[in-house]
Amino acid sequence: MTRPLASSERFVASLSPDILNKVTVVHSPLLEIEYLQDDLDLRKVRGLIFTSAHGVAAASQMTESRDLPCFCVGRATTDAARREGWKATMAGENAETLIAFLLAARPATPLLHLRGDHARGEVAETLSRSGMPTTERVIYAQHLLPLSDPAQAALAGTSPVVASLFSPRTARQFADIAAPKAPVWLVALSRAVREPLENVKNIRLVTAERPDAEAMRNAMETLIREAMRVEGLSEPH
Repeated sequence: MTRPLASSERFVASLSPDILNKVTVVHSPLLEIEYLQDDLDLRKVRGLIFTSAHGVAAASQMTESRDLPCFCVGRATTDAARREGWKATMAGENAETLIAFLLAARPATPLLHLRGDHARGEVAETLSRSGMPTTERVIYAQHLLPLSDPAQAALAGTSPVVASLFSPRTARQFADIAAPKAPVWLVALSRAVREPLENVKNIRLVTAERPDAEAMRNAMETLIREAMRVEGLSEPH
């Protein structure tokens, strides 16, 4: 599992018990999230944009205000915002569909995109060029991490390894440092996540049907069952 530990543990907990009983879970976060502890002044803003649950968590620590409407990318980000008390609307599955939604809906402006130090899509710039004044602010940092010792041992072994990649940056990190000897099955969240992995040797690579946790779970369970068959284990029912 390559996400930050809390996110990985939630994802693992969503897998079928019959699968979890027959696999060894190895945690190896490839990103560490650091929330930037600054004040967040929202008095001149009419709405917020969140493109990750980490942005929601960081903002929720920085301000007690929950009055502004929030436009979110993805179900997980939207659900996280609602749990924290924000007035959240799911506005798309990625930056492109978020931008299209906002340009069609034309909410009150200016908007503020609260994001990490690495982001895709140029959301604020694109919206501003299209007549919707939008600024952005970095409220959390994302630090790349090496593979953990247990993860390196698994990749150097002979048993199949199934892993999930949720962002282009962690996918690139995996591609740069993994060098697997074991047969590896990888699930990518989207085409953008898949791209850095396409030249990694000794892997089978699939893309989730949709960029959300449910589709990732379904793809992971399918690949885990295939790995079990390769190992000669009976398929769980």
